Amino acid sequence: MYTETHQNLHRQEKALEVLETLLGEEFAELRERKPESITAIEFSVHELMRQIANERTELKNTLGGQRLADVIQILSEEEQTELNGMLARIDVLEKRCSRQASMNAELALALHDQSQALLNHLQSQIQPRKHATYGKTGSYTQSRPEAVLIHGRL
Repeated sequence: MYTETHQNLHRQEKALEVLETLLGEEFAELRERKPESITAIEFSVHELMRQIANERTELKNTLGGQRLADVIQILSEEEQTELNGMLARIDVLEKRCSRQASMNAELALALHDQSQALLNHLQSQIQPRKHATYGKTGSYTQSRPEAVLIHGRL
């Protein structure tokens, strides 16, 4: 059981290292505003997250529903030290990945807001202005700058 647990935790640790690298690349691509490469990285991140979740499910099934902390207690001291060290490294990697993912999401939302503001500004610039002018009857004319499909009187 130690070997399977050790191998599983080792795979999780390496996967989290790769995830941290991918999140760093995603942040760099976000800063350079390259949507095509961001999409490719995002697919890789999602696949890696799926694999990590599968590893955790597999570990849970291997332990037979027992908690990992309880299983570690029955192992030798050397094995306990090794697995506890791996768990500590996994925890640190998870926290770093979480922080990086948070920064990526914040930057992506900021870029989205900036793009939306620019789009709104451009739309406002191309819309016709309302001009209050006098008509032939001596009163203000009513202009209809928005598109109208049906125009008639009742």
